[in-house]
Amino acid sequence: MSTIYDELDRHANAIAAQVVRWRHHLHQHPELPNRESNTAELIADHLRSLKLDEVRTGIAGHGVVGVLRGGADGGGSGAVIALRADIDALPVPDLSGVDFAAHVVDKDYPGGPFPVSHACGHDCHISMLMGAASVLAAVREQLPGTVLFVFQPAEEGPPVDEKGGAREMLAQGAFDNPAPTMAFGLHVWPYPKGDIGYWAGNLFSSSCLVKITVTGQQVHGSTPWMGIDPMPAAAAIVTGIGQLYRELDAYDPITVSIGHIEDVGRFNIIGQTVTLLGTIRCAVESDMTEVQKRLDTLVEHTALAYNATATADFLQHVPAVHNTEKWIEAALPTFRRVAGDEKVVQSVPTLACDDVSEFVNKYGGLYVLLGVQDTQLAPHGMPTPIPGGRGLAMNHNPHFYADDDTLVTGVRLHSHVAYDHLAGILSPK
Repeated sequence: MSTIYDELDRHANAIAAQVVRWRHHLHQHPELPNRESNTAELIADHLRSLKLDEVRTGIAGHGVVGVLRGGADGGGSGAVIALRADIDALPVPDLSGVDFAAHVVDKDYPGGPFPVSHACGHDCHISMLMGAASVLAAVREQLPGTVLFVFQPAEEGPPVDEKGGAREMLAQGAFDNPAPTMAFGLHVWPYPKGDIGYWAGNLFSSSCLVKITVTGQQVHGSTPWMGIDPMPAAAAIVTGIGQLYRELDAYDPITVSIGHIEDVGRFNIIGQTVTLLGTIRCAVESDMTEVQKRLDTLVEHTALAYNATATADFLQHVPAVHNTEKWIEAALPTFRRVAGDEKVVQSVPTLACDDVSEFVNKYGGLYVLLGVQDTQLAPHGMPTPIPGGRGLAMNHNPHFYADDDTLVTGVRLHSHVAYDHLAGILSPK
């Protein structure tokens, strides 16, 4: 006798080839945070083709939310699940080696020009959720609740002077009517293909963007004694950041990384300012305040030692992604039905961050990892390459890749989790 799960899987397999085609198109046409207009248009057109009850666009820039009210719920008065995918790309070259690699350069983006690619796998997330929308729309009369298909822009962080991302979607009321009773998302990861990785606790860390502005006095490069060079002070600050780790609890990982430097000068001009842009990551949320305090002190006093001044601004705070034990326990039977017992594995926490935490922490729910690479898990839970395969390439690496055959697993995972939550099967007791 056929079950609802058999029907979900049948629809997922039927859409699998289209999901791959969407992924290839999205991979070739990546767009940076807060610039995802064409991506959003593709998503919205597909959701409208499914005759959803509502398709909302233009949320927090280019966010899209599709609303599907199940026919088995009297119009959507019961449970509501938000399925989330992030839609932005990265300023990273595409060296994945696939025949659908991106060759995009954004010449107008702040701080650019930048090469652009989906080196974090958001093209996979979009296409899998579009596929899940097709699957769940096909069984809408059997859904005892409402599904929100949430396509979120600017997960990687908008330009420093712009708003965006998950918090801005909440601020603009994206989920006010109806409010979710669960939020769910997944992230492709260099785990073995088809593995579902879970962790009870902080799966992803807390983070913030740090902007350090070092100010000196502009002067010609031939007469440095007549001005104040901010560059040595900036260099000393970067060096000093490495000492922060020695002064904090070694058992709670943190990192401070500087990823971008801007100066106002020329090869023969000592500029007025140097700006350092970076990120702070804390495995334990409460450590963030102490790290910021110590960095503030380091920045101010190091600059003074060079007769310069400096300030640190802490922006775009992202809470840790926290999966509670009760939600994990409720979801494990669903995960095992989708992937098989041996493919559902306990992950390890990471200093990666993801602002899906704004949704999961507010409404309850889960965030998990989906393996997409030729790897195996070591005893400590970290991926290692399989000889003879394509190997291991971490997210944000120009060589990052994802196996197309695994995408259907993501479609099935979204669909099974959605049905089980709406039916009252996947909820913490």
